[in-house]
Amino acid sequence: MEFSSKLLENAVNEMSQLPGIGKRTALRLVLHMLRQPENQTFQLANALTKVRAEINFCKSCHNISDTVLCEICSNPKRNSELICVVEDIRDVMAVENTSSFKGLYHVLGGKISPMDGIGPQDLNITTLVEKVKTGEVKELIFAMSPTMEGDTTNFYIFRQIQDYNVATSTIARGVAAGNELEYTDEITLGRSIIDRVPFEASLKS
Repeated sequence: MEFSSKLLENAVNEMSQLPGIGKRTALRLVLHMLRQPENQTFQLANALTKVRAEINFCKSCHNISDTVLCEICSNPKRNSELICVVEDIRDVMAVENTSSFKGLYHVLGGKISPMDGIGPQDLNITTLVEKVKTGEVKELIFAMSPTMEGDTTNFYIFRQIQDYNVATSTIARGVAAGNELEYTDEITLGRSIIDRVPFEASLKS
């Protein structure tokens, strides 16, 4: 792809690093921004700069937050005895959109994947185990994507907390095997949480 401007080429190269954005799409986006009022482009750039520089992660659940504790963890109406364990921040949004869950979350920040060089030490598992050790958590719901890596992560956590007095369950397999949680429709995902099954039972299936 030939460019008449180095500035344009640099902007396209940076934009094309985003997931799912190729060079042609990046060029369309950059040209679109050039056609917009100057202040609109600056507002976008400023918003991206601020979110990168100022965003926090909740000290309790590791969700993205503007404050030390996210709005979910600091909400007294949420059931603090029930924790939904998810892989990614996008999964929190997916579950919240179902309006079927009123507990708290714990964001692992990924899933165990030896092929990708990701082990338990790379995830937020230690802080989850510490929560269970306090005795305040009555149930963990494993809401990982139903993939081999997701199942491996569930089983690893289960082994870490099985000596403590906490129930473990997993979302019902209304979510098709191999699907990522964030792409599951809200009705199916909501029903899967409501119809969750004991984790030990899922090991036998």
